[in-house]
Amino acid sequence: MAFDSTNPFRNRPRALARLPRLIRFYIFHSAMGFTAAALFTTLILVTDTAGLGHLVSSVHGGWLAAVVFFVLNGIVFAGVQTAIAVMALPDR
Repeated sequence: MAFDSTNPFRNRPRALARLPRLIRFYIFHSAMGFTAAALFTTLILVTDTAGLGHLVSSVHGGWLAAVVFFVLNGIVFAGVQTAIAVMALPDR
């Protein structure tokens, strides 16, 4: 069975399967973008790029900076992922 990126919720709960196709498409690709942002944020903090990992782990309230960093990157990555997916759709 081929993967249908426009209906990734076909085998999921009925509430998701009943959503309009465009909404399912957007949710799926936004989730992929947020997953990429989580990976990116983790890599930045683990590799201590620009001292961010040390800053987050040693400053009081540093976890809040990590959450904000993740959310803002998630918004950007989700938008980019969705834009790429839309541009990759075949013409009708």
